Amino acid sequence: MQSPAPESILRIVLPLPLRQIFDYLPLENGSYPQPGSRVVVPFGPRRLIGVVVEIVAESNLPRAKLARLIACPDGQQTVLTGESLELLKWCWCYYKHAPGEVVFNALPPLLRRPGGMLPSPQLQYCLTTAGKERLQQAVGRIPAQFRLLKAMRDGAVSGSQLREVSPAWRKTLARLMEQHWTKAEPQQAPTLTATAGPVLNAEQQVAINAMGSKLDRFHCHLLDGITGSGKTEVYVQVLKQVLQTGGQALLLVPEIGLTPQLLRRLHKRLGFEPVVTHSRLSEGQRLKAWAKARNGLARLVVGTRSALFLPIPGLKMIILDEEHDASFKQQDGFRYSSRDVAVKRAAGLGIPVVLGTATPSMESFNNASVGRYSWHRLRERATGAAVPKWRVLDLRQQTTRGGVSVTAMQAIGETLEKGHQALVFLNRRGYAPVMLCHECGWHAACPSCDANLTWHKAGHILLCHHCDSGTGVPVMCPVCNADALQGAGEGTEQLQQVLGNAFPTTPLLRFDRDSVRRKGEFERLSEIVKAGESCLLVGTQMLAKGHHFPQVTLVVIVDLDQALYSADFRALERMGQLMVQVAGRAGRDELSGEVLLQTHYPEHAALSVLLNSGYESFANNLSIDRKSACLPPFSYQALLRSDAQHKEDVRGFLEQAKQRFPAGRAEIYGPFPAMMERRSGRYRWYLLVQADTRSALHLQLDEWLLEIGKISVTRRLRWAVDVDPQDY
Repeated sequence: MQSPAPESILRIVLPLPLRQIFDYLPLENGSYPQPGSRVVVPFGPRRLIGVVVEIVAESNLPRAKLARLIACPDGQQTVLTGESLELLKWCWCYYKHAPGEVVFNALPPLLRRPGGMLPSPQLQYCLTTAGKERLQQAVGRIPAQFRLLKAMRDGAVSGSQLREVSPAWRKTLARLMEQHWTKAEPQQAPTLTATAGPVLNAEQQVAINAMGSKLDRFHCHLLDGITGSGKTEVYVQVLKQVLQTGGQALLLVPEIGLTPQLLRRLHKRLGFEPVVTHSRLSEGQRLKAWAKARNGLARLVVGTRSALFLPIPGLKMIILDEEHDASFKQQDGFRYSSRDVAVKRAAGLGIPVVLGTATPSMESFNNASVGRYSWHRLRERATGAAVPKWRVLDLRQQTTRGGVSVTAMQAIGETLEKGHQALVFLNRRGYAPVMLCHECGWHAACPSCDANLTWHKAGHILLCHHCDSGTGVPVMCPVCNADALQGAGEGTEQLQQVLGNAFPTTPLLRFDRDSVRRKGEFERLSEIVKAGESCLLVGTQMLAKGHHFPQVTLVVIVDLDQALYSADFRALERMGQLMVQVAGRAGRDELSGEVLLQTHYPEHAALSVLLNSGYESFANNLSIDRKSACLPPFSYQALLRSDAQHKEDVRGFLEQAKQRFPAGRAEIYGPFPAMMERRSGRYRWYLLVQADTRSALHLQLDEWLLEIGKISVTRRLRWAVDVDPQDY
């Protein structure tokens, strides 16, 4: 008699910080969930949700030691597509991160824990023949019912649309269905009803034609357009081509503050509302967005970084707006680059990816320079407006008030007298970056970080902007008891006070994380600006990206000097990007614009190139410097990050790790402290690995990680690998 074939083995990832995959046997009834399915498994005394990633014939462990699945909560349905699984496998291999944490990062929060269930199929509601006849009659005694009928006059609507008509829509709808005036049906993907947009200029048309000719294959497009050049209109035009063929598309933005005006424009031009997803939505809202993408109901998804991992079966194009933005790199936990993963996903699907920006990252700049990406330059503003003029103010020869020079004050006054708007930019919130004693020199330092406490005068608090710890403002100096406490330096809160005193009759709007904390406050302030009345804007970098304020004709950049001599080799690149982005808020319509740059280093070579020759020349010079110094993108790096409450633990661990580094083409440097060594009470030190090729770097990293895992460390110590680091 032939013996039965042995059971196959399920390889399952669990939401644990362990760099391994676990083997389990199938359910007792012998049924096998497919790869991409959620399962419930025993793990020691606990029950955990896992995801099947592979089915294999054998395990490295004896079958007798393998546990069986407990349940398959979703039946035969999978939560991840095969394409999503392949992408996530690449991610955990490339970024050297725990497979389970990578996979569960791609699931909405409600599906990451036991008890979370897949949502029911989404329904839409429409009129029956009887309902259409009822709509022709008088309103009657129940106007709430009639309002819902009117909402369905032009076609089927969703429950969320009915909720906007009446909070009690479910009860009212039930009555309408009892009368056979309405019916429910499976929700359909929205219909594309595109409307005409503005007349395109020649550069836009060339870019659209080039992208449209490569919609059927993988290709990277760098859409390098100056601020106001109409990049969004290019996105709309190529999205229309993708959607007309029945495909789905994904548009990533760096932060959710950019989405309201973008969503309004997309809705107006495409005729339907894109599905939106980001971390500020409720867990239920995120699950609904995930389900719409998974079921093909989301024709266009707009989201922040994590939207990249949504299962989108009909995905035909990926767009990253502001591709240079640092927020596209996850800086803790699973440290991935959305830009790089987007390119990888597009390559796997054989679809195009568009990277849009006015200030390309050095990585994208290099890829376009050597021909890996198609480089579409937009050097004219879509409105025909002139690029704003720069004027450098030498602070060594100026007196200042609240950080604003006399010359800048005069320029602001002249701008407001004309009825225009002025924007004053300072990338520091609070009243002053430090409080000190004028008698003894004491200053308010964070007890947990190597940083000063920022004085927030309005809130009567000293706050650390790194660990968020805070304390009350002392009346007297804690050391010498002198009544001599004062702020040193400036923040946006102080700018608001100084400018408010200088221009008391002018509305002054402050845009920073403190002032727009309430939901909808940013949009409310933005609408005031767009109304066009003369006003003053004060803000941080949240004002620098993507906003179209037609009446802003003057931008004052208060201080960016720190970046000119920073130890971080990326600081100059980020400074140049921020300067160009902020300057792009000026003169975007018919009115000409001017940008005043306050600096103590007007002769700095990088500044001169940026102001006189533009960002492309600036980036080209940076590229030459990076190449000569063998820095990214001309080399490839990884950090071994470690932190603990005691410096000796960190340094001891990193010294052991360095001794175990394998021989090869990659080189190792350190240990060295982070630029802010102590943060949140923990000391942070690094080892840097650098190689000339990606393959050499990853070959040694994989071998090294096996050795690091053998080092005995205390629970007080944490370590992680950061591939392609952006922050030191």
